Amino acid sequence: MFNPLNSLLGLFSRDIGIDLGTANVLLLVRNRGIVIREPSVVAVDKKTRKVLAIGSEAKRMVGRTPANIVAIRPLRDGVISDFDITEQMLHYYIAKAHEQFALIPRPRVVIGIPSGVTEVERRAVQDAAMNAGAREAYLIEEPLAAAIGAGLPVTEPSGCMIIDIGGGTTEMAVISLGDTVVNRSIRIAGDELDAEIIAFARQRYNLLIGERTAENVKIEAGSAFPLPEEKKVTLRGRDLVTGLPRTVEVSTVEIREAISGPINAIVEAVKTTLEETPPELITDLMEHGIVLAGGGSQLAGIDQRLSYETKMTVYVADDPMTCVVRGAGKVLEEMDTLRKVLVSDHARPR
Repeated sequence: MFNPLNSLLGLFSRDIGIDLGTANVLLLVRNRGIVIREPSVVAVDKKTRKVLAIGSEAKRMVGRTPANIVAIRPLRDGVISDFDITEQMLHYYIAKAHEQFALIPRPRVVIGIPSGVTEVERRAVQDAAMNAGAREAYLIEEPLAAAIGAGLPVTEPSGCMIIDIGGGTTEMAVISLGDTVVNRSIRIAGDELDAEIIAFARQRYNLLIGERTAENVKIEAGSAFPLPEEKKVTLRGRDLVTGLPRTVEVSTVEIREAISGPINAIVEAVKTTLEETPPELITDLMEHGIVLAGGGSQLAGIDQRLSYETKMTVYVADDPMTCVVRGAGKVLEEMDTLRKVLVSDHARPR
């Protein structure tokens, strides 16, 4: 419903698009672009539940804190696992983005959420945004936001497909006429790859490594398809037998084998999604290809692996990590024409 007051406030407020990811939070302010890229990590004092640090500062504490301080990720598998901490994190980022406009009305907010979340989880995200200072809170499914951010023609009567590989979830959707025709969300993504590398080091080399080390190895040596030139990387950790520091060299072939389980699961989910897609839209996909977005799409060879398995052209979007937040920003700019892509037109205004 049209609200003249909200329209007037919209002229002066700095509306915000948010990609509330398991691994990272990206925040875009309308007409200013992306202003925040921070890890979804919060350092908390376990005794008092007081938040000590948020974002990059908190991530630096992971694995390096005393017993009474814990660095936690309040979002797990794309959903809120700790509402209070998530609310404080959102409040911090919204305030940080809006701080130089202190006298300007509270912003409208569009937040990207996984397509597989429940109504209760959706309500939790909206409530967190409203309690964090938003004037209105809208939700958009991440695959739709990523497709809009990647520049796909989501409102046209032709099919397009997006695969968004994040930290906690992999989202895939076939989209036509501004709505999702077929979609699938699996809780297998970047975090699972890290966990498999940690398990590989433990089982193969009796070496205990941390999450940050595993993530760095994934970025440096992870792949989903044979590389033109295989190489070796160094793993540093604690020997589980002696308890002393130890270094081993592993090849990219070994790392690829270690993460093959989650990669195979993603491939199978993509195949299942294509099997459920109407024939007319499959024709469109064969013509236009499949687009990859999200941080996980930067894994070496993931596009080649999916192209080999689906027999279709698969390519990575420009700046894939920012597709969701850019899509949310575009919805804010073109709310009249893109309103129908929102999960609900009910904005939960204050």
